[in-house]
Order: sequence, then C-alpha cells, then structure tokens
Amino acid sequence: MLYLVGLGLGDAKDITVKGLEAVRRCRRVYLEAYTSVLTVGKEALEEFYGKELILADREMVEQEADSLLKEADVCDVAFLVVGDPFGATTHSDLVLRAVKLGIPYKVIHNASIMNAVGCCGLQLYNFGETISIVFWTDTWKPESFFDKIEKNRQNGMHTLCLLDIKVKEQSLENLMKGRKIYEPPRYMSVNQAAEQLLAIIQNRRLQGEKPEITEDTICVGLARVGALDEKIASGTLQQMSTVELGAPLHSLIVTGTMHPLELEMLKLFSVDSSSFENNACQRTT
Repeated sequence: MLYLVGLGLGDAKDITVKGLEAVRRCRRVYLEAYTSVLTVGKEALEEFYGKELILADREMVEQEADSLLKEADVCDVAFLVVGDPFGATTHSDLVLRAVKLGIPYKVIHNASIMNAVGCCGLQLYNFGETISIVFWTDTWKPESFFDKIEKNRQNGMHTLCLLDIKVKEQSLENLMKGRKIYEPPRYMSVNQAAEQLLAIIQNRRLQGEKPEITEDTICVGLARVGALDEKIASGTLQQMSTVELGAPLHSLIVTGTMHPLELEMLKLFSVDSSSFENNACQRTT
C-alpha cells in the first residue's frame, strides 16, 4: 500500500492519529521537501514518529517516482506532505503512477493553507481561484497572476496568493554545465509579493489602464499559519509592502467584496485601523 499522509501546517504533532499509525507501520517513509515546509526540521519529525525519513526532493518525485514506489506492492510505503496531500498537482501524478503499477493507495487528509486561511476571518466560500506569485528575475517578470486576481475581485471574490518557494534550485550556469550545485533556499515574503503587485499596477497605468487593484486595496498578510508564532496583518496593499511578518512561510490575500462580519474580523489584525476602515468600507455590502 502507498499512503499519502498530510502533516498539517505547524509541527510534528499536527499529524492525525490515523496518519501517525500509518507512518509507524510503513517500511519506508518519504518526506516531500519542496512544495512547502514545516516550522520544525526533519529530525523533530523522526523523533516524534519513531521512523527514519527519506527526503524526497522535486527531482526524485517528478523524475524518479518509480524508485519511490519500488516495493510498494509488497510492503507499506508512506509519502508525507506538509498540509494536505493534494495541495500540489505533483501528488496526483504519483497516485496515477501507483494505479498504473497496480499499487493500492490510501490518502490521509489534514489541514492545509487552503482552508486554514479562514483564521483571518474571511469566509472560505467567498474565495475565487487561488494563484501563485513567482519570484521575478531581471529578464522574466510575468504578470498573468495579476489578471486572475483582478478577475476574482471583479466577481467580488477574495484571492489567496501562494508565494514562491525556491528550494534546491540551480543557477543557469550550473544547470548548463551539469553541476549539482544548488542555490540557498529562498522563500517569498508578503513584502516582496506586495512590491511586485505594486509594480504591475504602475505598469498597467503607464499603459493607460485603470487597474481593479490599487495601492489602497485591502489585503491580508499571513505568516506561519498553524504554528505557535502565527502572525496575521491586514491593511492596504501599500502597507503590506512594509509590514514585518518574520520567518517563512508567508501567504497574501487580496480581498474582494467583504461581508460586514468579515470586515469586523479583519479589524482585529489591522496595521492602521483608521486607513483600513476608510478603504475597506468602500468594498462592503
């Protein structure tokens, strides 16, 4: 059996009882290590689970999945995922590979950022399409995610923005020369995401457009959701570019039309209550 086990969002103890029982009876246990991170390290997980974990990086999961599934038809193998197992499309691919090989599988779900964002008070059924904001480079500055945020907002929906993670990435030079040298891990902050959105707004105005999202649009910054030091800040997009939320992982929400109850909840986390109220009231119903 192949077990896909969600670990939740915080630390080692966020695994479900059902998930922990599965992990402890598996012969091999892999820890997916590139779509998200926990606030504790691999060693803390090993100590609590009582099992040695094999780190599964992007290369292993996407290019060597068959080795990961090796012997899963004759023994139990677990694949551990931060959050919920289906928070990334890669894991659906793993299930399809298992089915083709005749390997039965079982999914053990857990909390993920997709539902835990409700901690800020915005109602989950008022969210539109979730988008990812990627790190820009000097030569690559995509804006397609901005269009999706605008579409959500035009429909009155909030947008959850998942922020880029760069783990075990190679420079172009090392990649071309086949050198297994990796760049230091990078995790996008709410500040960086807000700065890129502000830059796009300026670009659109220079092109004669009137963006649906402005510097005064109310946003929510979240950091380390589910951990003891979770942090939430609400305010304008401009304020999000300077707010300090500390260590990763960060997420950003761009609000749409807000219910009065949502607005009351967001006030609990406001960076500056006066500017927050002046702007937010324009988008409530």
